[in-house]
Amino acid sequence: MDKRNLNGKKILVTGAAGFIGANLSLRLLNDFENITLVGLDNMNDYYDVSLKEYRLAKLQEYSNFIFVKGNLADKKLIDELFSKYKFDVVVNLAAQAGVRYSITNPGAYIESNIIGFYNILEACRNNPVEHLVYASSSSVYGSNKKIPYSTDDKVDNPVSLYAATKKSNELLAHAYSKLYNIPSTGLRFFTVYGPAGRPDMAYFGFTNKLINGENIKIFNYGNCKRDFTYIDDIVEGVVRVMQKAPEKKNGEDGLPIPPYAVYNIGNSSPENLLDFVSVLQEELVRAGVLPKDYDFEAHKELVPMQPGDVPETYADTKPLEEDYGFKPNTTLRDGLRKFAEWYKEFYM
Repeated sequence: MDKRNLNGKKILVTGAAGFIGANLSLRLLNDFENITLVGLDNMNDYYDVSLKEYRLAKLQEYSNFIFVKGNLADKKLIDELFSKYKFDVVVNLAAQAGVRYSITNPGAYIESNIIGFYNILEACRNNPVEHLVYASSSSVYGSNKKIPYSTDDKVDNPVSLYAATKKSNELLAHAYSKLYNIPSTGLRFFTVYGPAGRPDMAYFGFTNKLINGENIKIFNYGNCKRDFTYIDDIVEGVVRVMQKAPEKKNGEDGLPIPPYAVYNIGNSSPENLLDFVSVLQEELVRAGVLPKDYDFEAHKELVPMQPGDVPETYADTKPLEEDYGFKPNTTLRDGLRKFAEWYKEFYM
């Protein structure tokens, strides 16, 4: 692997006002010198735009952060950005997220996750970059029975359109890496959570509902397990990966061996959904978001599994540890405590 410091680099982060994009951008702006960071985001209203604006406001305090409001599917815009800034490193995090929404609004996924990603690949091909890092997802594993999920597993049976688009990203990246020698690394994120996260995620949605006295639905009668990964751990993984691109080398036929890699970033300790809800409610009470005498039992509803969902996610992160010396390590309690404290400050 080629080890590169990011000081002085020109970096593009797509989805920069998103949960992972904003946290990554802040970290890069704080940790590296003389970088130019261009953040692209379409600021869509898939969820509360005020959250995106809150994240963006923090980034706009930095003079070397350039915000571009635009759409990944706008090929002309993407090409113009690449030819103007000559990016060294590209991190593609912009995507239409969420499994459930892909059932009701499939077009958004094709536009952002397929056409948008194709535009990024074409731009990297025509304006060579040192490293393309892009978000894949644990959802590519579908209802894989083998646990924990390894990047060596076959992932040909997606159970949602969202998962199918993410698997397509990996395939497209592989083809472009092979054809045009573009160093690319895909990261399969496992259930990312934390302060100022996505309101469509369970922990955030549960909190909103409990505050309003509504019932929370716990799917698969509570028999779901999720590999919850705290945002700072995700960001640490991405920053390390950005600095070490897969090496360019030729095979015996003289043609490039694709400089291509895929890693899991997850906590590799799945939590049962009922345990997760217990910790969440304890931390919401501790932070003063909910009163001490709140009747949680009255607001819990155990319901069957939903279409597109899987019973368990569990990341095998050994390759990430071996190649980058990093393993996510934030406990669920610590992560949910930080979320509950942020929620109190932001909403109350």
